[in-house]
Amino acid sequence: MKWVTVWGNAPSITEHKPETYAKDITLRYPITCAFGGEKVRLHFSNFCGTEPVTLSRVTLARAMGDREVSLHNARLVTFGGEESVTIPAGQEVFSDEIIFRIKPKGVLAVSIYLRDFTLMRTGVVTEGPLSKGFFSLGDCTFSQVLPLEKTRSLSTFYFLCGMDLYADDDKRAVILYGDSITAQSWADYLALECMNDPYNTTAVVRRAASGTRVLREYKCITYESYGLSGEHRFAREISSVSGADTVIIQQGINDIIHPVGTDVNPFRPMSDLPTAGELERGVEKYIDFAKGRGLDVYVGTLLPIKGWRTYAPFREELRASFNEWARSVGNIKGCIDFDDAVRSPRDPSAFAEGYDSGDHLHPSDKAYRAMAKLAFEYISGQR
Repeated sequence: MKWVTVWGNAPSITEHKPETYAKDITLRYPITCAFGGEKVRLHFSNFCGTEPVTLSRVTLARAMGDREVSLHNARLVTFGGEESVTIPAGQEVFSDEIIFRIKPKGVLAVSIYLRDFTLMRTGVVTEGPLSKGFFSLGDCTFSQVLPLEKTRSLSTFYFLCGMDLYADDDKRAVILYGDSITAQSWADYLALECMNDPYNTTAVVRRAASGTRVLREYKCITYESYGLSGEHRFAREISSVSGADTVIIQQGINDIIHPVGTDVNPFRPMSDLPTAGELERGVEKYIDFAKGRGLDVYVGTLLPIKGWRTYAPFREELRASFNEWARSVGNIKGCIDFDDAVRSPRDPSAFAEGYDSGDHLHPSDKAYRAMAKLAFEYISGQR
């Protein structure tokens, strides 16, 4: 038996708004478990916070629906035997082990009560059929149903960044590392592909944040929610996943499309634009670190961008050069050619018909499903 992370997100910086603090609210996050286990532990992060955060009460229960849980066998989560925990700025904590038997595809709901004013700075926005959350006014940690009139849906996952199960030795986690494309639906569709197998042994753990780049990060409140650079993200996020044996890296497009020149945007100088070699060396650092931890590494090609608002031929040339490199890297498990799977056969710089979300950067839901199916073929040994 061993600990395996069955769900996770990347602690990142939330968008800075006047209403950055919250008080007297409950967050509730339903989490689908890829396989069964006998014990649970929860991972919480205040990594991007600038002041301590106190979780006043945390509970774990079986989810019965979007807003509903079963109070039968619901558990109070403790930290060193205590009901509440204060997480210092920049720090992370694990809960005590919780005896809680869960079956494959079972859904557990984590409810977090924030009694006092809390800086809501560490969190990440994710999307997909398995990615949802809620917040309610007041302490609803032991409420069977969140009150409709006091509850709203939530796409930002605050503080909760991982759930580990104590499971059989054959179970494993596959990490998806990237930016907004991975923060959106294909991660959940890949998880569902895995869970379609009644003997599934694989959990998909997402470590992705929108706007993030391999080589740069912003030092301004306008774009700080675009997160930390790979130098400050990759090693920490990969190392925090228990039972992982594989990582899929799909990142680099923001390094290419963000720089526009200070005459257009003072925070996006053209000097931020990398050469193909610089971008490749940045990803090579990821590869070296992951392999040093015994992980199999796949690199995903970058998706089409024709029609995106900063599209230009020189950016397309940079993307094509990176993809050519990714397809030929010899010291990794393989290249997952997402670009080939979603591009137009008539114009390889653009999405195929029906595969563009409409902004010419992010795939459509149909394309995300295609990406998930392709990735599943690799991690399941079919390719």
